[in-house]
Amino acid sequence: MKRNDLAVAWGYMGAVIGAGFVSGQELVQFFVNYGILGSWGVIVAGALFASCGGLLMSWAHAHHLDHYQSVLKSLFGQRYSGIIDSLLAVFLFLGICTMFAASGAVFYEHINQSKTFGVVLAYVTVLIFLLAGRKGMISSFNLLVPLKFLLLLSVAGYAAFLGEGISPSSAMPDHLINPSVGNWLLASVLYVAYNFSLAMVVLAEYQAITSFGEGVRGAFIGGLLLGLVALVSFYALLPGMPAIVHYEIPMLFVAGNISTHAKTLYMAVLWIGILTTAIANTYGFAQRLSAFSDLSYNLCLFITATMALPLAFQSFAFLVGTVYPLLGILGIVILVVLVYKFVVDLIKSGFHSLYGIVTRLQKGG
Repeated sequence: MKRNDLAVAWGYMGAVIGAGFVSGQELVQFFVNYGILGSWGVIVAGALFASCGGLLMSWAHAHHLDHYQSVLKSLFGQRYSGIIDSLLAVFLFLGICTMFAASGAVFYEHINQSKTFGVVLAYVTVLIFLLAGRKGMISSFNLLVPLKFLLLLSVAGYAAFLGEGISPSSAMPDHLINPSVGNWLLASVLYVAYNFSLAMVVLAEYQAITSFGEGVRGAFIGGLLLGLVALVSFYALLPGMPAIVHYEIPMLFVAGNISTHAKTLYMAVLWIGILTTAIANTYGFAQRLSAFSDLSYNLCLFITATMALPLAFQSFAFLVGTVYPLLGILGIVILVVLVYKFVVDLIKSGFHSLYGIVTRLQKGG
């Protein structure tokens, strides 16, 4: 596997494996609530992450798009892209506030430190990583995401396959193992769409540093790895049903059942997940503010992170409940239009584009 392939994969995973994923709350809501049937939802979501990521990188390279604003213009045109861009910018900023608030909550609720310390630590760390712009964002993902991935996979894998009481049938009533209500397939589609807005912001940045083949393969690999870690985490969480639905951070409950050390280790994983999401949001918004205002990127970076501080001291739960559902709707719109435009391009070109994609991938770039 080439170095740039992995870089794209880490970037994709860094955007998706944020506080909601690492906490286990997203997985419980979208998959574990469906019992054992939810495992099929996770598998479908992994396949969708891989295919949609590859599709986005294919589109970005075919149209020479190296940041998310240019992607939006290619999808929605000059008239409507401004509206979508403005909405996404608002959500990116609120996402920064949410991640800073999450950092404060982790330090206050689980490490017995002040909330202010947790917020300020995230603020300073984000600034340090992003002073180098795109290079800093990519470097932060190359450093933090593999660590986060390995630690998350280790704790979740131990809980799922080596921990006590891992059999879903022995831990859950029959009606929870095979629930009769809900649609796990729809949940998996919504979950991918819900995460796609931020993934698009990050993945578009890799177009400038990768070849066609590297970008598409990297996104595809990243999607498959997302599916893998989600599936392992799913089986770690499933035995805790139905009690686990009452926990704010279900995976900390799972890690705590392994040992105190495992719980402490998982808090580090959680904070890294918060940090990588904060980095992605902050970079996206600062870069947008710089292009809009003609101010320097570093000045816009400082303004962006500092403006987020007041809201960061609001309730983390309130911010999540407000921001995430709206961001999910926007993600659905972007994903649907991307698929539609790609299909139209294929039809117009008589499927020559698809042949070209396969040929270029086989040649390695």
